[in-house]
Amino acid sequence: MHIKPFQEFAKDKIGVAGLVLILFLFTTAILAPVIAPHDPWDYSASAFQPPSREHLLGTNDIGYDIFSELLWALRTSILFGIAVATITCTIGIVLGVSAALIGGMYDMIVMRLADALLAIPTIMVLILIAAYFKPSTTVLIIALSLVLWQTIARGMRAQTLSLKTKLYVKAAKNTGAPTSYIMYKHIMPELFPLYAMGFVTKARIAVFMEAGLSFLGIFDPTTKSLGIMMSYAMRYLDPCFGVWFNWLLPPVVALSLLIISLGLISYAIEEIFDPRLRRNNVTPI
Repeated sequence: MHIKPFQEFAKDKIGVAGLVLILFLFTTAILAPVIAPHDPWDYSASAFQPPSREHLLGTNDIGYDIFSELLWALRTSILFGIAVATITCTIGIVLGVSAALIGGMYDMIVMRLADALLAIPTIMVLILIAAYFKPSTTVLIIALSLVLWQTIARGMRAQTLSLKTKLYVKAAKNTGAPTSYIMYKHIMPELFPLYAMGFVTKARIAVFMEAGLSFLGIFDPTTKSLGIMMSYAMRYLDPCFGVWFNWLLPPVVALSLLIISLGLISYAIEEIFDPRLRRNNVTPI
């Protein structure tokens, strides 16, 4: 049965809700330089000002405008997630598809490398890299991408091995078509569902890890981050400061909405391409 993914996605209320939410957050983040009422690095204002017309969420302990800082922190999280997901999926697709098509020793080396990376806790690797080398945001993006590609590669390899048995792929190979042509023309279009699910999943993981690293204080301190905002706000949770609702809560809500929206989209995509998950096929208990 042929599936029209875009039409099916448009019918899925969960997926549409996630898409609308992520588009709102993405648009807000991209327009942060325009929307932000103040320079997020400007500390000329008085510290701990309550929410007002001039400072919608007040100011923090240094005098930063919290609302402006929140917009730029959201921008960092989204761009970080997109960058990691793009690089990770590219590495996973190239290695997974090429391993299935080439086979032999190359296939064995790629899969054993993937198995080795699966056995290593990703968060521990990132913590060690960040703690000892104090890398920039770009280096952290590359480092995270290099330890997250293995699940994408394994999925792509398994699907490509299945596609290799198709008659049109065998026909192209028997006519002397090069491997690169078979990969681009016959294999890649069929891998779009896996790519879409992998991209959203890795973006969600990257956003969460970026927030976690910055909360622990091992992210680039010169970069605005939701995790850094939460980390500093946690220091002033004493009731006498009363900043939890205007300083701590906004980044928590923003991060939660970002992760939830990506989760809804991922679930909707998986449901479309996996008949076992379709709600209309589930027998009520």
